[in-house]
Amino acid sequence: MTTRTETIGINIFEGNKRISNVWLGFFLLVSLLGAFGVGNILLHGHEETLGVTRTVPWGILISTYVFFVVSSTGLCLISSMGHVFGIEKYEVIGKRAIILAIFTLLCGFGVIGMELGHPFRMLIYNVISPNFHSAIWWMGTLYGVYLVFIAIEFYFLMKHNHKGAFYAGLGGFLAGISAHSNLGAVFGLLEARPFWHGPYLPIYFILSALISGCALIIIILNVAHKGPANMPVKEQQALLGISKIFGLLIGILIFFDIWKLISSIYGAPPEKYETVMQLLTGQLSTNFWLFETVFGLLIPFGIILFTKGNNIKASLVAAVSAVIGIFFMRYDLVIAGQLYPMRAATPGAGVQGATASGFVTYTPSFTEIAIVIGAISFCCFLYLAAEKFLNLNE
Repeated sequence: MTTRTETIGINIFEGNKRISNVWLGFFLLVSLLGAFGVGNILLHGHEETLGVTRTVPWGILISTYVFFVVSSTGLCLISSMGHVFGIEKYEVIGKRAIILAIFTLLCGFGVIGMELGHPFRMLIYNVISPNFHSAIWWMGTLYGVYLVFIAIEFYFLMKHNHKGAFYAGLGGFLAGISAHSNLGAVFGLLEARPFWHGPYLPIYFILSALISGCALIIIILNVAHKGPANMPVKEQQALLGISKIFGLLIGILIFFDIWKLISSIYGAPPEKYETVMQLLTGQLSTNFWLFETVFGLLIPFGIILFTKGNNIKASLVAAVSAVIGIFFMRYDLVIAGQLYPMRAATPGAGVQGATASGFVTYTPSFTEIAIVIGAISFCCFLYLAAEKFLNLNE
C-alpha cells in the first residue's frame, strides 16, 4: 500500500517527457559563452574587458540584472493570484511561475556579481556593515529576503502544503513589491540624473514587472505542453485570463510612456529633455522605436486587442515580442540616463567618451555580451531541466 508521503515524493520527480535533451544540451552549450566572459573578467579585470567607463559606469550587465529581477518579481506577483489571493483558475501556474522566478533572480544575481569588483566582499559587508541610508543596500537585502520566501513557497507547492504556500507566497508578494519598488528608487532617488529622478520609476517598475510576468507565463505554459493543442483545459483557461490581463497592462504602460515623454519634452526641462531626444532621434532611437515601441508595445497590444485575448497561439507571439521589447526597454532606461555628462568639459579637454554633440557613448564589449547571452541561456537550461525532471503540473 502506497502512503500519502510516498505518493507525493513520486509525483515531485515525475517530470515532463516532452522536453527534449537536444534543447537542454543546446542551452547548456550556449551558456559556455557566459563562462568565457566570467573567466575573461577574472583573468584580465574590469577595465580591460568591460565597455563601461567613468562617464557611463552602468552598462548592459546592470540592465540585464534589471531585466532578470523584473521578470522574477512579475512571475511571483502574477502567480500569487492563485495560491495567495485564491483565484482558483490561476493556481495551475504556481509551480512553473515560482521556479522560473527563482532561476531568473539567481541569474540576475550572477550577472550583477560580474559587474561588481568584489562580489563576495559585498556579501560579507552587506551583513557586517549595513548602510541603512543606501537604496542599493536595501535592494540587495530585500531581494535576499524575497529569494528565501519564494524558495520556501516552491517547497510547499511541491509538497502540496497549501497553507504553507499561502503564507510563504504572501511573504514573497510583500518582499517582491518592496524590493522591486526599491529597485526603481535606486534610479529615482538620483537627483544628479534628471532623466531618472522622481517618483515615476518605482511605480513603472512594478507595472512593467507584471507585464513581464504575464508574458513569461504565456511562454512557459506553451513550452511545457508544446502548444495549446496538448494543453489541459485548466491551463488554457488560465492562459486566456492572463492574456487579457497582459493586454490591459500593456495599454496602461503605453499611457504611462506617453505622459513620461510629454513631461520630459514640454518646457524642455534641462538635461531631461536632451536625454529624451537621444531616445527619439539620437543614438538610442533605433532601440526605442523598433524594439521598445514596436516589439515591446504595439505588436503585443495590437495582437491582444485584435484577438481579444482569445487565441493562445497569437498570445504566444505577443508574449515573445513583448519579452524582446522589454529587454531593450531595460537597456535604454539604464543607458539613456547616463548619456548627458555630469561634468562639463574643461578648456582643452573633453569629457571621456563624449561625441561632438557633447553626449557620451557606450558600446557593450564582447565580454559583456557573452555574459548576457550565457546568463539567458543558462536560465533557459535551468527551467527546461526543472520542467523535465520535476512535476510542475497542478
